[in-house]
Amino acid sequence: MKTLKQIHFIISFCCFFLSGFSQVGINTTSPLSTLDINGNLSVKVISLTGGSSASPTPISDGVYLSLDPRNGTTDHYVFPLPSAVPGRVYFVRNITDFDTAQLTISGGTQRFFPKNSSTGTFTLSMPPNAVNKTLILVSDGFNWTYYN
Repeated sequence: MKTLKQIHFIISFCCFFLSGFSQVGINTTSPLSTLDINGNLSVKVISLTGGSSASPTPISDGVYLSLDPRNGTTDHYVFPLPSAVPGRVYFVRNITDFDTAQLTISGGTQRFFPKNSSTGTFTLSMPPNAVNKTLILVSDGFNWTYYN
C-alpha cells in the first residue's frame, strides 16, 4: 500500500510539474513561449455586410474581419460579450471608402476602452478613411480594449 501511495505521489508531481512548463514549438526545437511559431501564421478572414441599428450584424467568427458597410449612412455590428470570449482577439477593418461601421457589444454594460485609458464607450465608430479604419480588439473577460 505504501508503494502505491509513493507511485501516485510521483505521478501527480510529474503531471503537475510538466504541465506548468509545457511549451509547444512549430518549426522550432526550443520554444520560448507557450506557443512559439517560427514561420507564417494564417488566420480566418471573413467579410461582413452590416445591418441596421435594430438588427445589427453579429460578429461571432473569424479573426480578421473586413467590415463592408453599404447602406449609405452607418451600418451596425455587434460583438459578443467579452465574458463569453476572454482573451479573444479580432483585427477589424472598415473596407469601404464611404460608410461608417458602428460597433456595439451584445447586451450588458460592457464597454470599448482605448488602450491605456479608463474611459470607455458603449459604441465605437469606424469611419471610412480615418485613424480608426483598422482596429485590434482584445477581450479581457470584462470589456473590449482596442488599439489602432
